[in-house]
Amino acid sequence: MTSRTATFIGFGAILLWSTLALFTAMTGRVPPLQLVVMTFAIGGLLILTIAILRGQVSRIRPTPASFALGFYGLFGDTALYYAAVKTAPAAEANLIHYLWPLLIVLFAALLPGGKLKPRHLIGALIGLLATALLVSGGLGAGGGLALGHVLAILGAFVWASYSVMSRRFATVPSESLGITVLGCALPALALHLVFETTLWSLTATEWTGVLGLGLGSMGLAFAVWDIGMKKGDVALLGVASYAAPVLSTLTLVIFGYAQASWLLAASCTLIVIGALVASWGGRKG
Repeated sequence: MTSRTATFIGFGAILLWSTLALFTAMTGRVPPLQLVVMTFAIGGLLILTIAILRGQVSRIRPTPASFALGFYGLFGDTALYYAAVKTAPAAEANLIHYLWPLLIVLFAALLPGGKLKPRHLIGALIGLLATALLVSGGLGAGGGLALGHVLAILGAFVWASYSVMSRRFATVPSESLGITVLGCALPALALHLVFETTLWSLTATEWTGVLGLGLGSMGLAFAVWDIGMKKGDVALLGVASYAAPVLSTLTLVIFGYAQASWLLAASCTLIVIGALVASWGGRKG
């Protein structure tokens, strides 16, 4: 598989994450930790099913090190993100958490043979500006640094470092992520049973949200992102990830969960500019 192909596959995760906000909103009353358990279980089983149907059962076993890294990144980031949103205003937590694409671009320079070029940094900064513009007014409230802000920063660091460190496990098949994702559901289940009350009487809309997250944002997206991080252009994928919050908001607008505004249009324009700057002259085989 060429770097260009792997990068293209990685873009699929960004498209899938564009539905994250919509499906999360649709889950309504489902407790956060229960939602993690349900979506991780669905996602892990999906990845394993695809591997089995493709006759690649021998590739589903993770190494101890890759499992530990996956547990750190997948469970760690998800738990920190939900905690951040519950202890700080959602817009502020979301903005701070979306520092992870910029961190990926910067961390990519630490990889063997990595080269952080000015176009990557400039593109990432433009993308950060677009994200800040999209949720403008949140940090301007001047409420000071709260616990939720710190958790969001930690979540951004966890996901960015997990994504970049995945490159060091390029020889570990992405199919093995199915076992890892299922493993991540276990501590979430334990915490759910201790701190939350299980809700099974879900509406059709809530079940749609759960299935959408499990099959997409926390299922297939993890697998294709893993391919992109291991074999694709890490810096370019980091910059392109800024499209996720914008595409997510567009989806919310289309389905009536948010209103269109000039901020959205301006953010989309900046996303395109940032991606063009980052990818200019960076074609690879």
